Amino acid sequence: MQRRAQNLCVCFGTLSNAVQILLTLALFVLLLAGCQSTPKNRAHHLPDWQSAEVIPTPAAVPQLTVSAPAATLLFSETVTNQSAETWVPFNRWCKTAGFCPPACLAFTPLPTYALTTAPGNLLFPAGSQVAHWDGIELRLGFAPQWIDRQPYIHALDLRKTLEPLMAGDCHFSPRAAPVLVLDPGHGGEDAGARSAVERGWEKQFTLDWARRLQNLLVTNGWQVFLTRTDDRELALSNRVAFAEDHHADLFLSLHFNSAGTNTTQAGLETYCLTPFGMPSTITRGYLDDPTLTFPNNAFDPQNLQLAFRLHRTLLEVNGHLDRGVRRARFLSVLRTQQRPAILIEGGYLSNPREARRIADPAYRQKLAKAVAQGLAIESFRD
Repeated sequence: MQRRAQNLCVCFGTLSNAVQILLTLALFVLLLAGCQSTPKNRAHHLPDWQSAEVIPTPAAVPQLTVSAPAATLLFSETVTNQSAETWVPFNRWCKTAGFCPPACLAFTPLPTYALTTAPGNLLFPAGSQVAHWDGIELRLGFAPQWIDRQPYIHALDLRKTLEPLMAGDCHFSPRAAPVLVLDPGHGGEDAGARSAVERGWEKQFTLDWARRLQNLLVTNGWQVFLTRTDDRELALSNRVAFAEDHHADLFLSLHFNSAGTNTTQAGLETYCLTPFGMPSTITRGYLDDPTLTFPNNAFDPQNLQLAFRLHRTLLEVNGHLDRGVRRARFLSVLRTQQRPAILIEGGYLSNPREARRIADPAYRQKLAKAVAQGLAIESFRD
């Protein structure tokens, strides 16, 4: 119970100390109630991205007085056999799903709500896309609205975000020895980001991380193939084709991040493909067309579940430096995958402290063990 309370209080850092104390007390009351329900001398991190923070600024509390508009979006059959809407009263959704109503923890600076369920705990403010699921930062596709003094959640976030998370971990029907394709980012002339301290390159660290992870997973029943096993440049389309040729059950691309001259930015980011109709968390200047559908969108729920699963185990290693589970549409290494697929940014090489850790083989072994723990086969078969 204490751990749930701690997780739900992660995002209260922006509030005053007095408000934090009040919110914490309110949260404990809620939980006690027990309501279950250079090669090219590249300055940027290419071909994926150089990190530049894009965090939606919380808007003022929406002063809407009209009812939520109708739309043609439908929910999943189990929870949302109601009239289709764009914005759905969250209290009504919770009642239909068999959960207790969310508790309002604060009205300022933004109305903030907590939902406690058996699958996990959700904490979100109206007016901001930044939410938390079991203490892990989550970017919603749309900032929740506050209408008639109650929270409304966008239909796509209910169907593509909350319902998959409440359904639990990523499950598939693995063969006797399921196949994982590991993709060490970059290679050859495409060196990726450069370390701020060791002057090594991202391509070296991702390959070593992948090799260590492969060694651990093959002893746990996985068949593991690496898209590259040496220092060679490989087109993103060839990495996708490699996974297809090997009939992969899962695809995991490994990277380390960079914020250029910003030496303070640090932490873990995990990415999956943006669902149809939803804006991406981040675009890096690429066109982001919500009307586009890609083959990997067929695995939207599994992608999100897998991303949270591995993000959680990696946070135990990196000291809980959490930059969230995010969605992006421009990642061509994910878009055409015919299987659950995610991309992990294991830390910032532009941050001296993180760069020193990443350069340490013992730390890369810890990263490999964390991913291997998240990929325990027996948990997929439950």
